[in-house]
Amino acid sequence: MFAVEVRDHMMIAHSLPRPVFGPAQAMHGATFVVDAAFMTEDLDEDGLGVDIGLATTVLAETVKPLNYQNLDELEDFRGRVTTTEVLAKHIFDELRRRIKQGGLGFGGARIKRLRITLHESHVARAWYESEV
Repeated sequence: MFAVEVRDHMMIAHSLPRPVFGPAQAMHGATFVVDAAFMTEDLDEDGLGVDIGLATTVLAETVKPLNYQNLDELEDFRGRVTTTEVLAKHIFDELRRRIKQGGLGFGGARIKRLRITLHESHVARAWYESEV
């Protein structure tokens, strides 16, 4: 399996209103580094799995609506606890939708799997990975 991985970041505010989260129950900010790995079984005639430029653009467009937002106020997250895992799945779903709509051009049709990794610090990360 081949993979092209691109990176962006987002700065958000949210609260995690459950006792298990201790002090993170209160409103706080977080900066996530977001990696998206687009996986293909083969390469095109130019030796590409996915166009890195298009992948970078599509990831940036996907993350942009979350950047500098209070996730507690966004309709997409109403009634949900916005853990790192939940955010990874949300970004996965949005990227998959964009892939299906042709956002990665002809190369998008070759993508078999997608992995979204959110780094919440230099020592902790979570990801969601599945077939597209």
